[in-house]
Amino acid sequence: MNVSDASFNRERPDVYGDAHPKALLRGIQEDGDYLLNLANQHVVSSDQFCQDTLKQLFRLAAKYESNPTRFSTPLQGKILISAFYEPSTRTRLSFESAWHRLGGDIMSITDRSTTGIAKGECLEDVAEMFNNYGDCVVLRDNHADSVELMMDTLRIPIINAGNGSDEHPTQAMADLYAIFKWRPDLLESDVPEDRKLTMGVVGIPGKMRTVRSLLKSLAVFANCFKEIVIIHDESVKDELFSPGQREKLEASGLTITLSHDLERELPRLDVTYINAIAWEGDSFETYGGRFSLSASSPLKPEGIILHPLARGEELAKDLDNTPHNWYFSQARGAVFLRMALLTCMVQRAERVIDVV
Repeated sequence: MNVSDASFNRERPDVYGDAHPKALLRGIQEDGDYLLNLANQHVVSSDQFCQDTLKQLFRLAAKYESNPTRFSTPLQGKILISAFYEPSTRTRLSFESAWHRLGGDIMSITDRSTTGIAKGECLEDVAEMFNNYGDCVVLRDNHADSVELMMDTLRIPIINAGNGSDEHPTQAMADLYAIFKWRPDLLESDVPEDRKLTMGVVGIPGKMRTVRSLLKSLAVFANCFKEIVIIHDESVKDELFSPGQREKLEASGLTITLSHDLERELPRLDVTYINAIAWEGDSFETYGGRFSLSASSPLKPEGIILHPLARGEELAKDLDNTPHNWYFSQARGAVFLRMALLTCMVQRAERVIDVV
């Protein structure tokens, strides 16, 4: 089904009502203590956040998104060190846009060969220098342990912006923010069984950092999901999960099933999350090449598609102007979600709490 006005710049109401971020403002009562408690915290993994903290972050993100010109100075006088040693477009620009929108200044590093690391400097020494130069670090590195190596030395907060095959926690936050804008009723205290979501995740939880972090975040809101269907190529069944990963997710309350047949699952999926890229060492691999979505796919009529982007052949452009497209809204919302998180981490939450 093609709908001409279903575009990146227009949030679309759906069968459940108002999908504008203001619905989250109405649905979540502000509790600033959770935001204040994020001051100076490092953000490394998706499982370090409780449901109440995430709800408050989503509420603040919705406040920013609902009235973006109202908040332009909370980070004035603060400096972000944006260190991206692995290629990135959306994540880097999203963080830098978020910081700029709040009035802060940025120092950006996009090539490790231009830094002291290329001359053998250890990451602990780099972290010590960062303490003197900025107020927050956003790091993407193809080595999964880079954040951990810097944390003990850093006296300013650091965000894991997607390290190696490990995690990408703020992407998972943005994924959930998109889902709850689409279905704000899921944030009610008791979600009826017939309103819970069946979600398909096309990817490899044991290898893809976006999928790993997403599943951890879904586990925090397990009460909102009826079933999580992991759709994967049969050839990777022995490396689908890392040791203990599935067991931990199921212990949180998620119901996880496995499938090799995307076409068969699509008609029953409320949300389809698809990704194909997994970083391995210094490069990436593409998995699940036989799985793809297009306007001719048998999608549930009211179902939505999420994708962390950048996309390849797995997500056809003919879906862009259909109501299924929530991946552009997902990318847009990531800016406001990161605005909320950054505000709290650098001790500026008190400037926006209770402001309408």
